[in-house]
Amino acid sequence: MSPVPSFGVNGRFLTQPVTGVQRYARNVLTAMNAALSDLSASTPIIAPPSAPDPVLSAMPLVSAGPLAGHCWEQIVLPTRWRGRLLNLCNTAPVAKADQVVCIHDANIFVAPESYGTAFRTVYRTLQPLLARRAARITTVSADSARQIARYLPVRAEDIVVLPDGHEHALAWNPALARIGPSVITEGREHSERGFVLALGSHARHKNLPLLLKIAPELAEMGLDIVVAGGGAGIFAAEILASAPNVRMIGYVTDHDLAYLMERTLCLLFPSWTEGFGLPIVEAMARGCPVVSSDRASMPEVCGDAALMAPPDNPAAWVDHVRALARSRDLRQNLIGRGREQVRLFSWANTAAGYLELMREPKTRLASRHAGDQPLPTVAVVIATLGRPQIVTATVKHLLETQTLKPATVIVSCVVREDAGEAANLPVVTVVTGRPGLPAQRNTALAALPAGIDVVVFFDDDFVADADWLAVAAKTFRDEPQVVAFTGHVLADDIKGPGLSFDDALRILSTADRSTSWSRLEPYSPYGCNMAFRLSAIGDLKFDERLVLYGWLEDRDFSAALAKRGGQSIKCAAACGVHMGVKSGRVSGDRLGYSQIVNPIYMLRKGTMSSGRVSGQLLRNIASNVWGSVRPEPFIDRRGRLRGNLRGLADVVRGRVEPERAMAIRSAPRDKTASCTGVVSQPDSRSDGTAAS
Repeated sequence: MSPVPSFGVNGRFLTQPVTGVQRYARNVLTAMNAALSDLSASTPIIAPPSAPDPVLSAMPLVSAGPLAGHCWEQIVLPTRWRGRLLNLCNTAPVAKADQVVCIHDANIFVAPESYGTAFRTVYRTLQPLLARRAARITTVSADSARQIARYLPVRAEDIVVLPDGHEHALAWNPALARIGPSVITEGREHSERGFVLALGSHARHKNLPLLLKIAPELAEMGLDIVVAGGGAGIFAAEILASAPNVRMIGYVTDHDLAYLMERTLCLLFPSWTEGFGLPIVEAMARGCPVVSSDRASMPEVCGDAALMAPPDNPAAWVDHVRALARSRDLRQNLIGRGREQVRLFSWANTAAGYLELMREPKTRLASRHAGDQPLPTVAVVIATLGRPQIVTATVKHLLETQTLKPATVIVSCVVREDAGEAANLPVVTVVTGRPGLPAQRNTALAALPAGIDVVVFFDDDFVADADWLAVAAKTFRDEPQVVAFTGHVLADDIKGPGLSFDDALRILSTADRSTSWSRLEPYSPYGCNMAFRLSAIGDLKFDERLVLYGWLEDRDFSAALAKRGGQSIKCAAACGVHMGVKSGRVSGDRLGYSQIVNPIYMLRKGTMSSGRVSGQLLRNIASNVWGSVRPEPFIDRRGRLRGNLRGLADVVRGRVEPERAMAIRSAPRDKTASCTGVVSQPDSRSDGTAAS
């Protein structure tokens, strides 16, 4: 080992309640103390006067007063310790530059609703300053490094990953349990009744309401849900009463946890996001199978040693628990894998990493984590009607150029011939069904193969940049709160005569891609290029009553999805060109009717606000009235105006039926218009507002 560096440790954490962050600091220092003792070296822990002594032989406690809390950390600590400083619990004195700071996660940005206003304010003020000034930032997982780089001014590759360890859990003694034995037997009519274990917390990102959703089905299996920690206040009394097999046992000791982990069917860990997920390795170390969320750092920590499920898919959690209850072999297999997996996470290795950083903060340490999280599996869906040459060109280009190859491309048609030669391309599946964009997209959703994580919808005349799928996939991997994603359209000729395929390629290669923004949120996805987390979609379908006016169909779907929670974003790094091809069009009368009736229908559904509906109607009617005087050669303004008037008449009569648009007969083509109406993926604009 290199010579022992001279540094001090920020001991403010000794005055704080012990959560995962403080547990990390205590275990790192315990392992560091052992290493320093072997070298006959020492380093001080500087702490407020009220801090208890952790009694580490090579790390004496130095009490420095007055004050406490953030005031002590920002004022007293930097004046009492002038040398290099190690900070293990998210905050540090802003005045110091010669220091290493561990920021455990970016949850204050990813899941702000889990924290109080004061806490959010302090962290959002301090952490950006620390990221700029500190000699080195560390964190506990590769996923956390990516998240921190997303929100703070530091590159992911400059963040050192020094994960949690597992050795402390091996020292727990179930023979010293005080509460665990009574939990096993209390109130049970049948001794064979089993239980699953979860750890409680008020933080919303812990996703404990999922337990209540699956409680009835677990009760049918003869299983209770035992929630340790957090207190009964996590759930309202009336909610708990409706789930009698959910038992809140409050605070328990580590020895009790060991007792419960060794006797439970499994640990359920359903978080939306975690910096690391320490209970996962604690459970594995104690021989407890784990069923974990498949988001954020959890796949990285679990490896292949746990059953993974989306945190928004209760049925998947029930299936995993049922599989464990039915198969002793599966349970034993997971126990064995878990004991192998935890060997990747060692407090001794993490402490050694910190000693190297304190000797030279800029040193490049070898990777000390379990590996990078793989990208999600992506499927692309393209609905098309009457444009076989266009869809052949765009699908072929997609498959030849994307840096992340899709697992499958589903081309949804009314007749197979509409797919053209795209039907013969690798990984392409052609499905047929009823016409209409919502119906065709629903047909494709039903045909998705197992194992798909993200579904991307492209218009048949959208030409994607080579990195579109990779950017979207990385976003869904790194940001568990994102459920809907749309890219930046470099050019959109939906209101013009349309671009050729060669025009689109030229724009992709020459267009200035710089923008004044890199990301917009919230942002309703734009239908020519949008992606969704498949687990968030669940059983949601596109509304097939919205037979025309594609942008509103997308908005309706996205608004319904938004009600389920999650974030919708627009990302400048995923770009492309919407050609706005004018072939395959239907009557302007039909589109004009939909321009009126569809927004009113969505208002009644609650997927469009009254203000947006009013603006939509006024823009469309005004544009069609004005355009009827001097119609564009490629837009049937007069047909649209006739449809507007017919739609208004039906609304006044109380007949709000979007599907009636398909029954409208086309009027004779106006001599001033060279083509009619709207494409099968109809008029819309790249700025997210409907075309006039």
